[in-house]
Parts: sequence; structure tokens; C-alpha cells
Amino acid sequence: MTNQSFSFIESLRKQPKLLFLIDGLGALVTLFFLTVVLTTFQEYIGMPKEELYFLSVFAMAFSIYSITCYIVNPTNWNIFLRIIAFANLIYCFITIGYICYFYQNLTLIGLLYFIIEILIIFVLTNLELTVAKP
Repeated sequence: MTNQSFSFIESLRKQPKLLFLIDGLGALVTLFFLTVVLTTFQEYIGMPKEELYFLSVFAMAFSIYSITCYIVNPTNWNIFLRIIAFANLIYCFITIGYICYFYQNLTLIGLLYFIIEILIIFVLTNLELTVAKP
């Protein structure tokens, strides 16, 4: 790990509530895309609307959780950070399952959207788990 990335992680350890804000805002962006953009252009995505709405429930719950943690700023923040990190992983695995199940229906745009979303969440989850280490 470079000094610059170590310094970034240390600064997040000093202000872990920033990770909750990043996570919460990211979940809101996902919620917007799932409920507005992807459902509106569903025929260009290929994922059925029912599954998009199902995934949006997770995004809404995660945004409420993370933004609440940001506002409350819990003392034992590392436990709360681990919870959202593992919840994000569960969301990714459900999404991967949907990609596999609906692969024949997905367009290139839909496939790229979900792969990019999963990669971003994996990076965020790795960062959250790294910062949450005692």
C-alpha cells in the first residue's frame, strides 16, 4: 500500500462518518437509477422492472441506514460500518444472481451498468472493511 493510500485510509479512520455519507449518497444515486432511469428505459436494459424495484428496496434501506449513521455519528462506528459493508456485499451477490439468471435478456448497456455498479460497491466495501478494522 502506498503512503498516499495509507494516509487516505487514516484520514477516514479519523472521520469515519464521511464513509457513511459516501455510502448513503451512493445508495441514493442507485435508488434513483433503479426506480427512475432503468425502469423508464427498461427495454434498453433488459432487467425486468420487478427485479429493478426489488433491488431499489435495498438501496433505499441502505441510504436510510448510512445517512442515519452519518447524522447520529455512533461511538462504536466500526460495527455499523461493517454492517453496511456486508449488506453491500449481499446486494452485490443478489445482483450477480440476477445478472446470471436474466443474462439472455440483458442488453450490453444493462450488463455494463450492473458490472460497473458492482465494481464501485466492491471498492467501497473494501474501503469500509479496511477502515473498520480495529
